[in-house]
Amino acid sequence: MSLMPTPRISDAWLVVPLFNEASVIGDVVRGALERFEHVVCVDDGSTDGSGDAARAAGARVLHHPVNLGQGASLQTGIEYALGAGARYVVTFDADGQHRVDDAEAMVGLARREDVAIVFGSRFLDDRTDAGLLKKIVLKVAVWFTNQSTGLRLTDAHNGLRVIRADAARGVHLRQDRMAHASEIVLHLGRTGLPWREHPVHVLYTDYSRGKGQSLLNSVNILVDLVFR
Repeated sequence: MSLMPTPRISDAWLVVPLFNEASVIGDVVRGALERFEHVVCVDDGSTDGSGDAARAAGARVLHHPVNLGQGASLQTGIEYALGAGARYVVTFDADGQHRVDDAEAMVGLARREDVAIVFGSRFLDDRTDAGLLKKIVLKVAVWFTNQSTGLRLTDAHNGLRVIRADAARGVHLRQDRMAHASEIVLHLGRTGLPWREHPVHVLYTDYSRGKGQSLLNSVNILVDLVFR
């Protein structure tokens, strides 16, 4: 007896900020579309054909004519998904570090426990090998964020989040650089809606390490938090 394929999730939209990830975005989109019906990439002024690669893989692609930063890309994607009728918005990275399994499990948690926000956390189990220096930087960033938002998260700067529509309508990002990660936590906390954390496995690949994204982004977070 053949098993029926599992239906794809239709009411949760993946929002993927995209900037110069042409070599990997096709695989990211194709993998996401196996579980999620809607994937929207916000091409933030890429110069390497990332938007075309995402579209060819099946994503809906929105374009910023110039690079505005990840915060602006998230805001554009969130507003688009809400306008299209999304019940949940899932923020998801373009570089292959996030797992679709985790995103699917987080949507399941949001439904099962009727919570409005699910934050992915690298630090609720030991699967993610962030490296000692990066872990220290991230823990400091968590402390800054928790002090400013009143929430008590274990991983405030993980880009994998599930946000129910009523919570997403409270997000109005103005920070264009890495400080948007703290800003979105602040806005979500102000909604007063229930939230949870969920353990996720972030994959630090040779590709991302080769681009210097892993540690550099963590340092950029701290710089933005201190000076903004």
